[in-house]
Parts: sequence; structure tokens; C-alpha cells
Amino acid sequence: MTVHFSCTQCGRCCHGLRLPLSVREAITWLRDGGEVQLFSEAIPWPEELPEDNLPAQHKRRRSFAARSGSLPVRVIVVLMASFDGACPNLLADMRCGIYDRRPRVCRIYPAELNPFVELEPAGKLCPPEAWQSAEVLRDEARWTDPETVDAIAAAREADRIDAATKARVCERLGHAVAGLSNEGIVILSPPRERLLAALEDAIDPGASEEEPFHSWQVLSNRAATLGMLRSAGTDAASAPDGDAGGLRYMGFFHGDASPSP
Repeated sequence: MTVHFSCTQCGRCCHGLRLPLSVREAITWLRDGGEVQLFSEAIPWPEELPEDNLPAQHKRRRSFAARSGSLPVRVIVVLMASFDGACPNLLADMRCGIYDRRPRVCRIYPAELNPFVELEPAGKLCPPEAWQSAEVLRDEARWTDPETVDAIAAAREADRIDAATKARVCERLGHAVAGLSNEGIVILSPPRERLLAALEDAIDPGASEEEPFHSWQVLSNRAATLGMLRSAGTDAASAPDGDAGGLRYMGFFHGDASPSP
């Protein structure tokens, strides 16, 4: 379908958000004094999937290979800028204070980065008048704004390139806990300076591409899921309630898991 859109500078998309960042964007955000969290999810990957399984190949490109117990998995780690209220870069007149170097996700909005997610105006924060513009954001199956097209392509490429770097960052942080993809996410909130040091070290061109990596643990708050994961040889454990040592589990379904023995 054809989507008409023009930003009204209402500022709604600049409040109370989690912004996915590339590695280099996360370094800049941290240097500017912002907070960044790691969102981790694991996908069981016992064998390679066909090339024509495009959703699976999309996940593969933005993840790194690991193991959980005896089960091969792929881990997706997202570096997320998090803030309550207004974005720290939002000016009083609703203009962006870092407009020329704002993260790609801000350049893309309200378009979708994931090629398998359809744009739904009703699900966006923009007011109705933003969608009544003469400008065209999407014409049937293609984005029409050149900046949006370039930002989407650059963000997808950064996702692919950053996957190995994120594996090294997790290694340096001693982080190897994830939620089961599509069921929950583990959120790690390391101290700013520690995360910045890990990112700067991991992105160094001299960093090894292949590093030994210990087994990832997969958390769930659902007893049936834990049983399934353990029967598959996965290192699985019950998700904690609340914050536990800087880790927090965000489940997408009602939990019924019993504590791990």
C-alpha cells in the first residue's frame, strides 16, 4: 500500500524509549553520558536452515554462533539506549540536539527496519495528521525517501558486521545469559565505563575474530519451556524475579516456572 507521511515534530517518538544502536553508535552514546543496556536472546540452531528461509537467514546475519549446554544456538545481542521521559538530546522546542549524528533508528522511524514487519501507522506514535501528508514514505513494496532507504541499508549492514563484535563484548563482560527468542529477553545493565571499555576494546581492528566462548545459559519463566530446553540438552534455568546481579528478565508470557534446584 502507499503510505503518506510527514513528521510534525510532535516529539512523541522521543520519549520513554529503548533505541537499538550499532556498536559505534553505542560508544558515542556512552561517551555523551547516556546509558546503554544489552538485550540478549538465544535461538536454538541445531542445524543450518535453507537459504530460501529468508526470516531465518535474517536472524542468522544479525547473530553469532554459540552453544548452550550441548545444543548449538545463535545469540542476538542488541545494544539498547534506554531512558525514561524525554530523550536527553531533545531540545525544548522538540528539535533534536544531535540531529546530524542521531542514531540510524531515529532516521528510519516510522519505517520498519525488519524486512518482515509491515508498516502499521496505527501502531506508531505519530499523530493522525502526520499520515495525511502529500509526501510518500512507502509506495507499495518500497521506501521512497532516499535517506530512509540509505539508513535502513546501513543499519542492516551494521547489524551483520557488529554480530562478531558483540560476541567479544559479551566475552569481556563475562555475560552469557539470554532469553529464549520470541519468549523472553535478558537485559544486562553494566556500569557505563565498564561497557564503554569493553566496546572500545572489542571493536579494535586487532581484536581476534575467534575467541573461546563458554556455554550460554537460557532463561525462561515457563515450566514447559524449561522442560523442553533441558530435554534438548540446553543449559536452562528459571528466570529471576526482578533484578539479579545486574540482570533482569523480560518475559512475553505469564510465568509459571519453579525455581531451579
